[in-house]
Amino acid sequence: MKKWTLGNPDRNAARILSQQGGLSGICAEVLVSRGIDSMEKAVSFFNADNNNDEDKGEMLSDPFLVKDMREAADTILAAVDSGKKICVYGDYDCDGITATALLYSYIECIGGDVRYYINDRSEGYGLCADALRRLADESTELIVTVDNGISAVNEAALAKELGIELVITDHHQPGEVLPAAAAVVDPHRDDDLSPFKDLCGCGVALKLIAAMDGGSYDSALEQFSDLAAIATVADVVPLAGENREIVRLGLRYLENTENAGLQALMEAASVKLPVTSTQAAFSIAPRINASGRFASASEAVELLLCEDPDAAAEIAARLNSLNSERKKTEADIMEEIRGSILKDPHILYERVLFLYGENWHHGVIGIVAAKLVERFGKPVFILSDDGDEARGSARSVAGFSVHKALTACSEVLTKFGGHSGAGGFSLKKENIGAFNEALQKYAAEEFTVMPRLALHADKLIRPEELTVEEISSLGLLEPCGEGNPKPMFALLGARLDEVVPLSGGAHTRLKLAYGNKAVLGLMFGTKTAEFPYRTGDVLDILAHPEINTYGGQSSVNLHIEDCRRNGVPQKKYFAALDAYERCKRGEGADKTLAPRIVPDRNGLAAVYRAIPETAVGMDSVFSALYLKLGDDMNYCRFRLSLDIFAETGLAEIDLYSETVRRLPAEKKINLDDSVLLTELRSLLQ
Repeated sequence: MKKWTLGNPDRNAARILSQQGGLSGICAEVLVSRGIDSMEKAVSFFNADNNNDEDKGEMLSDPFLVKDMREAADTILAAVDSGKKICVYGDYDCDGITATALLYSYIECIGGDVRYYINDRSEGYGLCADALRRLADESTELIVTVDNGISAVNEAALAKELGIELVITDHHQPGEVLPAAAAVVDPHRDDDLSPFKDLCGCGVALKLIAAMDGGSYDSALEQFSDLAAIATVADVVPLAGENREIVRLGLRYLENTENAGLQALMEAASVKLPVTSTQAAFSIAPRINASGRFASASEAVELLLCEDPDAAAEIAARLNSLNSERKKTEADIMEEIRGSILKDPHILYERVLFLYGENWHHGVIGIVAAKLVERFGKPVFILSDDGDEARGSARSVAGFSVHKALTACSEVLTKFGGHSGAGGFSLKKENIGAFNEALQKYAAEEFTVMPRLALHADKLIRPEELTVEEISSLGLLEPCGEGNPKPMFALLGARLDEVVPLSGGAHTRLKLAYGNKAVLGLMFGTKTAEFPYRTGDVLDILAHPEINTYGGQSSVNLHIEDCRRNGVPQKKYFAALDAYERCKRGEGADKTLAPRIVPDRNGLAAVYRAIPETAVGMDSVFSALYLKLGDDMNYCRFRLSLDIFAETGLAEIDLYSETVRRLPAEKKINLDDSVLLTELRSLLQ
């Protein structure tokens, strides 16, 4: 079971907002649920949504308000005028690639002698000393960084020694000491007074172009907002304020982009018009990223600079192939991790999930970590052992800071960085065990109960709100993404009327009765054979509602994110789960709780009868039992019962897929022979 949180917007505040702003009731309630509970806040949220192209850019603040922006623009323009050799130095992710293409294109357009350079992943992130020396040998006179450089204090000093002038543009957090450069442009500088801080690297580069255009955004947005929009959604910066304006305009320009590379990439990715922020994030950006992960990021830059449609189509096909390779590599690593968990299930009982393997691709272990967080709801740290040194990536949940955890383990690390939600780190191979020990010790000392991933619904949706008109009105909230997610709603007590397989059973469609409404729900990636519920079950559902149009008729469908049986108290479930995991970690059980968690004979019999012969989700079995037995069957007692059956050969548990099935009894089994049951019964004495 995943943890859910449910917004409870003030309906009176939503009614007033709806009347004053001309918004639908459901749209107003979503806004109020997100803290936008007044017309002033609503105007601030929507003020980027003026559809008059003549007003484009008015919602973006003066680029010269960013510290050192004027110095950066003047330095680059002077270098262009004097014919100096300029290099745009980017990063190998989507943000850095698009920023590189954007700034390179502009400098070339105004007559600059310009080239670009992006590290291979083997060189690491940011300015590289060897690369600086090569660029100096090629007579480079000015380097302009995009999406990197703010921490390159030593490299900036080397550039000066080599006679290279340096302009840094970045959006990452600066350290205590700034690099020495002609200009250091980063909205996160302590002395930066610009009003908007959450730009991605490409967004900063877009502002730099506006500054070189005298402060006007007109040309910059018309030529490059398509690239900036892709970068903004790809880099998972909040889609609010100026980012919202950049993405709104950029997606519109993307539909009619003149960039041959983007045209070819969208065709290869089967992107349909109108282009949404979701398509940009999950169809376009991953293919740009794939070049930096599995080949050279320069290949993606070449695509974005390409003017020949045929050549662009060839490069786009190559990136499409690399993206497929990326998916396969992810799947291979996930399968290895599955094997590790089945071999050593105790991995999953730890407060923080720590996994490592040999030669796991560094370009995808961060993605794998994020998927494992979604699957198991815990912080995940993954290491790839490549020899003497291992490199890792981490992803977390709200309330557990990756950066603080890595700082606590810094004595055994050679390098680390990141923020609360994600980070990267390196360490000597011989310190892998010590790192895991330090990590688990930190989590145990800092958290009595570990934070878990939570899915959030904006509100409980009422049956009468599931209309085409109401759901269509939510389009006003677009573009959606980080900081402004697609609206998610809870449906509590929906009756399951039919389960329909799609695509040969690869996906599942549900027919639901919710109040007086009949509604369809789609569960993509959920195999029908593995769907644990049956017709007649009453479910709670979290879903994004969408409009489906077929044959000229529109209807509301639900894109289901999660579902579970109605009636299982979430708070009790997770308290019992925490107690179970403490037992499995060998931390012992409170003897006062023993009567509540130690299975008795009747309870064991009830659990055994509830386990089917085909694998089914453990949560499904538990929820059905709970509805019959109530608090006599808590989740800790249930899981310990399953462990007893697994120990005695009566059941098989797959902790990776979180399923259980009953095994045929080849001989009579005496549960009193169970070591686990004997240990548990000793707690009652």
